[in-house]
Amino acid sequence: MSKRDHPNNSPGVPMLFPPWFERLQIKYMNPMLRPFSKRMPGMGVIKHRGRSSGKEYETLVTPYRKGRVLAIGLAHGKTNWVKNVLAAGEADIQIGKESLHLVNTRILPAGTVDHTLPRMAQVVAKRSGVFVADIA
Repeated sequence: MSKRDHPNNSPGVPMLFPPWFERLQIKYMNPMLRPFSKRMPGMGVIKHRGRSSGKEYETLVTPYRKGRVLAIGLAHGKTNWVKNVLAAGEADIQIGKESLHLVNTRILPAGTVDHTLPRMAQVVAKRSGVFVADIA
């Protein structure tokens, strides 16, 4: 399956990585990094609930924070964790030893210019969609 035909590839939220890299990351890289994720700088674990199953999930992400705004680049497109959090309207994220509750979840499409975003998220937003939430 090509990037163009992949279900994560949606208008405004293009997949920057090929599907094979996403599978590699989910199957091998994330399980290796998960034990260290709470101690690794720049890593976070977002906790969310499945839209139809109700099952609880934890997904490794790279969050960027500026004041009460948290942003996550969506280089893999509109993945299941994004769909789950948008459907719920909220989520929790663990960054280091800090737990944060996220509300007012939304996606900014690729090419968005928003100076309220953290600097790195502004850079990512030039080519990719960005998940944005307010910290409650």
